[in-house]
Amino acid sequence: MNLNQATIRIKNLRLRTYIGINDDEIKNQQDVVINVKIHYDAKKATDSDLMDHALNYKTITKAIIRLVEDNRFYLLEKLTHDILNIAAEHPWVTFAEAEVDKPHALRFSDSVSLSLSCTKE
Repeated sequence: MNLNQATIRIKNLRLRTYIGINDDEIKNQQDVVINVKIHYDAKKATDSDLMDHALNYKTITKAIIRLVEDNRFYLLEKLTHDILNIAAEHPWVTFAEAEVDKPHALRFSDSVSLSLSCTKE
C-alpha cells in the first residue's frame, strides 16, 4: 500500500500576545487563534509505531506558544511568518501552512485572519 503524505493539524490554538500598531494594541495583549497544517512522509512511523519516526506535534506547539507569548508584533504578516517557520523547520516537512486570526480586529467582523504557506522540495 502506498500512503500519501500525513497531515498534522493544530487547530484553534488560542494564545495572547502584543500585536498591532495602535497605542491600545501596543499596551494590551490581544487574543489570537492559530491554525497550522503540516505535511510529512509518515511511512516510517506507520510501519514502526515508534515516536522517533514521527513528527512531534507537541514540540512544535510548545515552540509556537513560546514565540507568541514571549514577543511583540506590529503585523499579522510577521507573526504568521514566524509561526510558519517553526511549522516548516523539521527536515521531514514537505508543506506547511499557518493561519492566524485576530478576533474583533474590525468592527462588525468576527476576526481578521492571514495565512501563509510554503512547500519544500
